[in-house]
Amino acid sequence: MLLLLVSCRDNKGGTGLTAEEAYEGVSNYCHSEYDWSVAAGNPSMMYVEMSGETETEYELTFRSYTGALVCFYVEKSSGTTRMVERVPTLNIENEAGTINLHDYMQKAE
Repeated sequence: MLLLLVSCRDNKGGTGLTAEEAYEGVSNYCHSEYDWSVAAGNPSMMYVEMSGETETEYELTFRSYTGALVCFYVEKSSGTTRMVERVPTLNIENEAGTINLHDYMQKAE
């Protein structure tokens, strides 16, 4: 019985996030938390992209106009998202906290 309950929790069973939902939530978060006005003339300076996927999570990357990266590790089943800031040119990596991605997704009306 326990195996049946665990197997129903994957994103194919309708209880988890899809890749599109993860992208939407991370993009909404980044647009609310970072100043995108510096990229108004050149939108390719800042972006969010899907960068990987495992059985349990999606990985998305936000690139700032400064070249800094924020990697988002989104748990498919819950929407809990761990953030890691990286500055590749300085070889710096820091845990940046967690968010609930559902807080940044559009609500269906």
